[in-house]
Amino acid sequence: MSKAREAKAAKIRQLMETEGDAVGTSTRGFNEGRYESVQTLDDYEGLKSEARAIKEDAIERLPELIDQLRETVESNGGTLYIADDAADANRYVREVCEDKEAERVVKSKSMTSEEIEVNEDLEAADIDVVETDLGEWVLQVADESPSHIVAPAIHKSRDAIADLFNETFEPDEPLETAEELTMFAREQLGDLIEGADVGMTGANFITADTGTMALVTSEGNARKTAVVPDTHVAVAGVEKVIPTVEDLRPFVELIGKSGTGQDITSYISLLTPPVESPTVDFDAPDTPLSETETDRDFHLVLIDNGRFDMREDDQLRETLYCIRCSACSNVCANFQHVGGHAFGGETYSGGIGTGWEAGVEGLDSAAEFNDLCTGCSRCTTACPVEIDIPWINTVVRDRVNRGEVSELDWLVEGLTPDEEPGGVSLQKRFFGNFETAAKVGSFFAPVSNWAAGLGVSRDLMERFLGIDARRELPEFQRETLKDWFESRTSRVDDPVRTAVLYPDVYTNHVQVERGKAAVRALEALGVDVVVPDVRSSGRAPLSQGMIATAEDHAHDVYAGLAEHIDDGRDIVVIEPSDLAMFQSEYEKFLPEKSFERISEASYEVMEYVFGLLDNGADADALSAGAGEEIAYHSHCQQRTLGLEGHTEAVLSDLGYDVATSDVECCGMAGSFGYKSEYYELSVDVGSELRGQFRTDENRDRTVVASGTSCLEQLDSLLSRPTQHPIQLVAPRR
Repeated sequence: MSKAREAKAAKIRQLMETEGDAVGTSTRGFNEGRYESVQTLDDYEGLKSEARAIKEDAIERLPELIDQLRETVESNGGTLYIADDAADANRYVREVCEDKEAERVVKSKSMTSEEIEVNEDLEAADIDVVETDLGEWVLQVADESPSHIVAPAIHKSRDAIADLFNETFEPDEPLETAEELTMFAREQLGDLIEGADVGMTGANFITADTGTMALVTSEGNARKTAVVPDTHVAVAGVEKVIPTVEDLRPFVELIGKSGTGQDITSYISLLTPPVESPTVDFDAPDTPLSETETDRDFHLVLIDNGRFDMREDDQLRETLYCIRCSACSNVCANFQHVGGHAFGGETYSGGIGTGWEAGVEGLDSAAEFNDLCTGCSRCTTACPVEIDIPWINTVVRDRVNRGEVSELDWLVEGLTPDEEPGGVSLQKRFFGNFETAAKVGSFFAPVSNWAAGLGVSRDLMERFLGIDARRELPEFQRETLKDWFESRTSRVDDPVRTAVLYPDVYTNHVQVERGKAAVRALEALGVDVVVPDVRSSGRAPLSQGMIATAEDHAHDVYAGLAEHIDDGRDIVVIEPSDLAMFQSEYEKFLPEKSFERISEASYEVMEYVFGLLDNGADADALSAGAGEEIAYHSHCQQRTLGLEGHTEAVLSDLGYDVATSDVECCGMAGSFGYKSEYYELSVDVGSELRGQFRTDENRDRTVVASGTSCLEQLDSLLSRPTQHPIQLVAPRR
């Protein structure tokens, strides 16, 4: 393993050991809460689309809305400043504090202030800065960075916080319980807020029509921070501006449910500063508030720092729709196991973090954690503003790839069968061109399998390709599915339908038996089947950020399937990630009409079987379960497409006793589980699924899974064989 890969693996290993349990407990809790909370909404999907439309409109009209906001803020008696970058924003905030002769600034939680590192700038000017959010204050005391954009100290257990407070503050009685820790922090922070000269907050949303700021928090500290000092500075990215107060409604409904699973966040504060309310004079507690000063100073600092460039970037623009809810982090299996200290950059973490870091910090920061996104797509349904987060991660990966150059790039470009420049790493290029490796493997099988398994071969693969020697390699079959199919004739005399069985790379070269089973099952149900000679879908190169190559595959696949679509044939796909290409990613690669044709004609194999049975096909033609107990795990993209229910229904209708896993991810994620720097994380993620399938209820059940990656991971984690559901129900030979 290279030094860089070993260093990354060591960091991930260390974080799994020290922070993984705490992060996992909280993020899984948030995610489960989201599932429950959104069920209370009458039209969850409609609400998301409404929120998306508001953000699209706001970013489209951003300069106009900022001009309107400036007029509104100034008419309210405040000041609006547009900061070009972090240095400009910090200079302005520092000058406000110096004009007020401020000795202490108190802050509520704000990722934007983390982004510009305003604390460090003010402290360098001898101005004391105090975080008043409990989690942020814990990290300030510990001198650590946030691990989560909503719950910054999510990686710290109660015991760790107790040890920190006891060691730092030496209270008269050791602090132990959560209540004791909270009350201690409340007392400490209350005194600090009382003596503050300037209060600083962020803003979740700012309405252009009234200048109203919405602060969404789980604690009351933001309100105190904003109104106890007579000077309030709000720092926010320009993307936080939305048109009207009425537009806040869908976001208020969605942000708490999406982020922490709360029906509504504890505190939703709508402030239209400067508020003509009395200031608090703590030195004169007996003076009625009606007799105190009402002179308040308000400064709204809107920060560009790369955002306007992102607005003009067709691929990163969607990032600006983000409402910082953290749903993409909470649903992500990799994040659940390592947190934002691995799955994050200078400021932002989680799935959407790549887009933010690329936009405001640059590709170098994004590149540090971009590969931890496996493109599983679970975050796309979790996002309350429908951002295609995996695509943003893929785009950034592509740009990182293209930024790496060497003197031998011309040679690499000439030797590899893809559309990429030479800078793509050998590891990514190998996995992105796996179809070529599979063709060679099958052609020389079984010798190729024997040679690949030799110790020297595994050492070389680990050294140069980063393929972990602990991961079992796939075994290529000499007779591919296409070879087998061409050697036989159709057994359907009077077909009820005609279909193309799409030969994905693994089904064609490795998992050939599941392809044969699919043919037998479809023919038994009266379907005339064709297995065409067509290229791989492009999923492999896309997962490596090789977009040009993936697009080339998409055009070739469509060209190879178009004539079948013209003839009215259905396209049946065994591998869910390939179906997701046809029904999702191809929209970015093909003309609109072509995409619609292939998308509408494509079905997942068990979905197709369900449809046939539902329309009168003879279920007796398939293998009945007779009560056989099954442990079933669906594929990530299958669930994103909403198709896992078809498999469960078919198995149940055929008499199988099905126990379905509720684990989000198996951890394999295609090539991810093969890579040496991520192997241990892959296994750690998979351990949850392994544990579920080893319970007393499930340990003796037949294991089935819908995806290649899932099957590979389960094969390595369990001591019993696994198979695809189609192999279970297909007629025996």
